Amino acid sequence: MLVVVSQPLINDFKIEGTLSSAFLENLRKEFGDSMKIIRQDEDEKWVNVNDMDWYKEELAKETPGSNLRFYRKLVGMTQKELADKLDMTKQHVSDMERGKRAISKATAKELSKILDVSVARFI
Repeated sequence: MLVVVSQPLINDFKIEGTLSSAFLENLRKEFGDSMKIIRQDEDEKWVNVNDMDWYKEELAKETPGSNLRFYRKLVGMTQKELADKLDMTKQHVSDMERGKRAISKATAKELSKILDVSVARFI
């Protein structure tokens, strides 16, 4: 949806994206006829991401090791930095990320604390 507002003493502005009906109604109350809705996709329906085929395919590829790599990189940590925090070798972390070594429950709990992610992501 694209909403454009043009009103004296206010610079024109645009809002693009998905707008809630409450937000849109507040804009209508505030700006009245000076607001123009350029496009409104009434036929778009919300779909739960869990029901999407691509998400199911990606979820099937997910492993504790790939999650470890993802969340480690997300926080900008190297394997060596993580290994130091876990009191293990860089090779051990590398092996866990590649699925060559299982992630123990105790390590999963530590990873959860360090990376601020649910323990379930590593089990």
